[in-house]
Amino acid sequence: MSAAPHAELNHTAVYASDRRLSAEFLAGILGLEVGAPFGPFLPVDLGNGVTLDYYEKRDEPVQGQHYAFLVPEERFDAMIARLTAAGVTYYADPGHTEPGRVNDLFGGRGAYFDDPDGHNMEIMTRPYVRP
Repeated sequence: MSAAPHAELNHTAVYASDRRLSAEFLAGILGLEVGAPFGPFLPVDLGNGVTLDYYEKRDEPVQGQHYAFLVPEERFDAMIARLTAAGVTYYADPGHTEPGRVNDLFGGRGAYFDDPDGHNMEIMTRPYVRP
């Protein structure tokens, strides 16, 4: 068996107080669909081989995490429009101090918003440039 040249993220669990509400929220903003339940998980397939598996956590509060999505430039405005239509405030910065604005980091555009459980979601049209 030969070793893979690199590792790829396949899936991750996203904790939610209501897995259907949270999965449908994100899928709706990104223009995706929620998949069929898989055991205790409700998947959102991102289309690049990665699945977000929403898992309902009822016994304790959900701790907010950060999830960033690289999206096509031509779909960005539609996502912003869906956030606006849903009454969700988006921000140019991760600290949520610049409401209703987008950023222009790395020659692209980006915005941050909270999902129903307070996960800090990010949409961006260009990946971060790392030194």
